Amino acid sequence: MLGAALASLSPAKAAAGDCGDAAALVQQAYPNARKSADGTSFTLEPHTSITSTFTESEAPFGLVCKIWPAHVDLLLVAVPLIDSANGDHLHVGDIELLVVDRNTRRVRQRLLQPGLMTDDAIVIEKVEFETGRYALAPNVSAFGLRIEMAHHSLTAPFTGTDLRLYALTGDTLRVVLDGLVVAGSGGDSDGSCAGYFHSSQVSLAISPARHHGYHDHGYHDITAIERSNTDNPSPDHNGECQSHPGKPAKRTYWMRYDGSRYAVPAALKVMGL
Repeated sequence: MLGAALASLSPAKAAAGDCGDAAALVQQAYPNARKSADGTSFTLEPHTSITSTFTESEAPFGLVCKIWPAHVDLLLVAVPLIDSANGDHLHVGDIELLVVDRNTRRVRQRLLQPGLMTDDAIVIEKVEFETGRYALAPNVSAFGLRIEMAHHSLTAPFTGTDLRLYALTGDTLRVVLDGLVVAGSGGDSDGSCAGYFHSSQVSLAISPARHHGYHDHGYHDITAIERSNTDNPSPDHNGECQSHPGKPAKRTYWMRYDGSRYAVPAALKVMGL
């Protein structure tokens, strides 16, 4: 139905070593930042914290770096900017995306994404780049940023992964797809067995069809294929918990470029957008 011309996309995850000297990278990008005594973090006025070296448990709130395969001379950097003075949330902060020249370490483009590092009961667990082959138009490549969140509850668990796509057009870095839910699970339970659970995964593919010109060409449509499953576990007559899966479902969505961004289907849109 989708045709053989669709190019399947799969995540390419960031390697921890891609940052190199993370502290030097931060200092280059933020020359006014003050380094901590142990050299693992920086502070921007008035009270924004940047962590350059972190333990596994703090990983979502430290630098994330990935060499961009589509432009191997460039390094993609996500910098969580955390408000160290907040008291109402677990974390409050933004992400600034940097496109860095790998040879000179000079920041070529940057884009601030407000609020993406703010969490509370639903906590941020992972931030990573996705650098599949997002060839949106001639000479226009995009990369993705995935943010995984979770609420660890026995009776109402939740996980979700959001994807945003960013394109480099000329000297400008901009959002072309904002807040697409690409994975999730959740449900309600009595805490021991009985309940209702659901999960979904979304895969993306580049379509041959194009809309809204980029010079003499258009941007390719993106196809999103959602596969979902449900389960209604319950105890049997012996008190053993038994799974009762529902019929798997599949839905296909087509996302067209509107001249500025791709329109995200309502069913796959991040809450609040």
